[in-house]
Amino acid sequence: MASVRVIVPCYNYARYLPACVGSVLSQPGVEVSVLILNDASTDDSRSVADRLAAADGRIEVIHHETNQGHIATYNEGLATTRSDYVVLLSADDLLAPGALERAATLMDARPSVGLVYGHPVVFRGDGAPPPTRSGRRTWTVWRGVDWLERMCRAGSNFIYCPEVVMRTSVQHRIGYYNPRLPHTGDMEMWMRAAAVSDIGRINGVDQAFYRIHGASMQRTVHSGLLLDLKAQLDAFDSVLASSDLPEAERLLRTARRSIAVVAFHQAQRAVASGALTENGISACQEFAAALDRGTVPEAKWRALRRRLNARSFSPALALARVRESIAGRLRWRYWRWRGLEWPATPRLD
Repeated sequence: MASVRVIVPCYNYARYLPACVGSVLSQPGVEVSVLILNDASTDDSRSVADRLAAADGRIEVIHHETNQGHIATYNEGLATTRSDYVVLLSADDLLAPGALERAATLMDARPSVGLVYGHPVVFRGDGAPPPTRSGRRTWTVWRGVDWLERMCRAGSNFIYCPEVVMRTSVQHRIGYYNPRLPHTGDMEMWMRAAAVSDIGRINGVDQAFYRIHGASMQRTVHSGLLLDLKAQLDAFDSVLASSDLPEAERLLRTARRSIAVVAFHQAQRAVASGALTENGISACQEFAAALDRGTVPEAKWRALRRRLNARSFSPALALARVRESIAGRLRWRYWRWRGLEWPATPRLD
């Protein structure tokens, strides 16, 4: 059987750790091992991890005495891996039943594939995940450069993380997480994998469970519309700006245009939810124009501003404006009847 090492970084996720590790150890069809990296947690993660390791010899635990941060912790685990395949699984996420066997089967059959992913089930809260889908299982394999183009056309990351299985030899070849990209290091690393190998996807079934909760890193570390957009741009630049791929320059232009469109769509959603102001729209517009001025027409940004103004409508304000308008017309008629000159609008000299 293929061997799979699952790296489980943990910081204050003691309450999720048993379920996470259990979802790994129950995987059939592969020789699995777990490395728990406790990054100086302040909760019960140390004792929970030690208890799990004492109960199963496939579990190894490393405790940090001082917090190293997520990038350094990820890289520590990946650098020590010697299995056929490797997974980075946050302690608050889980693997779907059979996920590792499906990914290993694909990569065993297609040695050119360096990364496999699939559909993640996104769920919220501290409870158990929902049931997985059971459908007709197929797989798709892209040439690395073709998959890179898909990523550039999307202009954003469409992989969450727990659903990814990497070929360990490819992981060591391309290196690990880039510490200069704390927000999009995973996305950048997967694009580096596509630059040297093919990419596979498991279709028809769920591969992992991605948990969203109040203390998740996506909510506590990664925040801010423009911050996320700039981080995605940095990831594309890191891979393509200095790449020797023949398509690199064209792919980077495609990515920049796509990110400009993403900036507009995210601004639309932020306006609809009441999370963006006039200044925020202007900042998004300037960012998109710097990437590619002609991608999002000025008319679309004007329409977005009108939508923002429409959201501030209130019946009381509208009534006050009507009354003011009626009073103004009456005053204008009175001044005209008296033969007086209507006062001009003051100028700001």
